Amino acid sequence: MTSTISVSSKLPDVGVSIFAVMTRLAHEHGAINLSQGFPDFDCDPALVDAVTAAMRAGHNQYAPMPGVLALREAIGAKVQACYGATYDAQTEIQIVSGATAGLYAALTALVRPGDEVMLFEPCYDSYVPAIRLSGGTPVFVSLRYPDYTVNWDEVKRAVTPRTKVILVNTPHNPTGRMWTADDMRQLATLVDGTDILLIGDEVYEHIVFDGRRHESLSRYPELRQRACVISSFGKTFHTTGWKVGYCLAPQSILAEVQRVHQFMAFTVHTPSQYAFAEFVARDPSASALAPFYQQKRDLFLQLIDGSRFKPLPCEGTYFQLLDYSAVASDTDKDMAMRLITEHGVASIPCSAFLYKDGGGPVLRFCFAKKEETLRAAAERLRTI
Repeated sequence: MTSTISVSSKLPDVGVSIFAVMTRLAHEHGAINLSQGFPDFDCDPALVDAVTAAMRAGHNQYAPMPGVLALREAIGAKVQACYGATYDAQTEIQIVSGATAGLYAALTALVRPGDEVMLFEPCYDSYVPAIRLSGGTPVFVSLRYPDYTVNWDEVKRAVTPRTKVILVNTPHNPTGRMWTADDMRQLATLVDGTDILLIGDEVYEHIVFDGRRHESLSRYPELRQRACVISSFGKTFHTTGWKVGYCLAPQSILAEVQRVHQFMAFTVHTPSQYAFAEFVARDPSASALAPFYQQKRDLFLQLIDGSRFKPLPCEGTYFQLLDYSAVASDTDKDMAMRLITEHGVASIPCSAFLYKDGGGPVLRFCFAKKEETLRAAAERLRTI
């Protein structure tokens, strides 16, 4: 039966996400999927065993709304060890259903109609809809091709009396660039004496390369006091489908995030929390993760060496931008479609992350894949 009821959309210009679209097209065309950011290999079997053990131990009912205390305590110890920051496990750490849910809860709690939220584009696709649904106005500062560094003069010009939140993503998706200690000092100077709040999307915090240090907002007391920092276990433990993340914030800020979270999900999958508590306590810094992904990044770069694609710097995350200007003059969307339909490799056009800037001739490739997947994809790219 066809409905004749008209529904007015709150997001009339928003369709299915680019990630879902490209993954569907990869399936349809039998393409190697380097588009959506998930591994094609499994997590540690011991982590699955830990979840199973938690289930068999009877941890199958609602966890406390803030999350299992053992996990919050493990996160608190991890953040202290990694960043020298102290968060109260009882009042300043919230477990959420993945980082996207944490970002939505934070933006919904902190943004009101008329507020402006500063974003650094290219930016992850969930930010803008969440801001708009809260009545806020996204204000974009462009990280421009080809170096994607922060232009602090442009940032200063973008601040107005209505600036409520600045959203920082480092390591940065999709560019793979990382904020430096100097960037953090510039940010601290900018917000000093204001009521501007900060939201940090730091889900790739442990995937950093070449000896770099992740500059978390939590490292800096003057930033930490006004920040909600969000991370995720999906990227760290190769479990993107489990959707478990967390928010860190001073009690006055986190209490507002919790007011929203409790009516979004209330609580998060209980046995997974017990398993993650064990693993985070065992290795707070996820010490093997950065070398693991650096080897994959370096392998991918080695495999495409000699092709017509030019890699841009990748300092963190598991994404590699490739400049295709020596291949074609197509738009990035057209080039991404050609790669899928003619060459059998799926990527993400970076214009999907852009709102103001025109972008450059670049595509994003995910290298969180098995070696044989990367070899097969690179072999196809080298023939172009």
